[in-house]
Amino acid sequence: MTAHPPIRPARDADCGALAALIAASFAEYPGCLFDWPEFPELHAPASHFAAKGGALWVADAPGGGISGSLGVAPVPEQNAVELFKVYADPAFRGSGLAQALFARALSFAEAGGFSEMMLWSDSRFSRGHRFYEKLGFVRWPGERYLADVSATWEHHFRKRLAAPA
Repeated sequence: MTAHPPIRPARDADCGALAALIAASFAEYPGCLFDWPEFPELHAPASHFAAKGGALWVADAPGGGISGSLGVAPVPEQNAVELFKVYADPAFRGSGLAQALFARALSFAEAGGFSEMMLWSDSRFSRGHRFYEKLGFVRWPGERYLADVSATWEHHFRKRLAAPA
C-alpha cells in the first residue's frame, strides 16, 4: 500500500492542478467529459468554498499536482453538510487518502453540530459509490439530471451523524 501525501487546505492557486485531477478522473469513464466552463468554482476553489462557509482540502502529489481532494459546504436548512470534489488519483486509491480527506469533512460537520452529510455523485462512478457506502452513506431514491456536456445523471447519498453529546 502506498502511503498518502499530507493533506492541506486548498488554495486558489490549486485551480489548474485540481482541474487536472478531476479531468483525469472523468476520463476513466466513457462519455464523462471535463469542460472548464461547467466548473467556474475551479477558478478560485478555496475562495469558492470559503464563501459558502465551507472548506476544501487537497493532498499534493509527489512531483507536483494534486493526488486527492474533498470539499464540504453547509446546507443549513437541512442541518447538513454537502460533500463536493471527492477525487483521488488512482495511484493513491486504497492508501487511506480518501478516508483521511473524509475525516476532515466529518470533523467539520461534527464541529458545526450538523446532523447529516450528503452528496451527489455521477451515476457512472460506481467505485465511488462503493466507497461512500463503506463510509455509511445510503443511496436515496431519485436522481437528478444535470444537462451538462456529459449528459450526467446523479445519485443522491446521505449519512446520518451521531447526535452531539
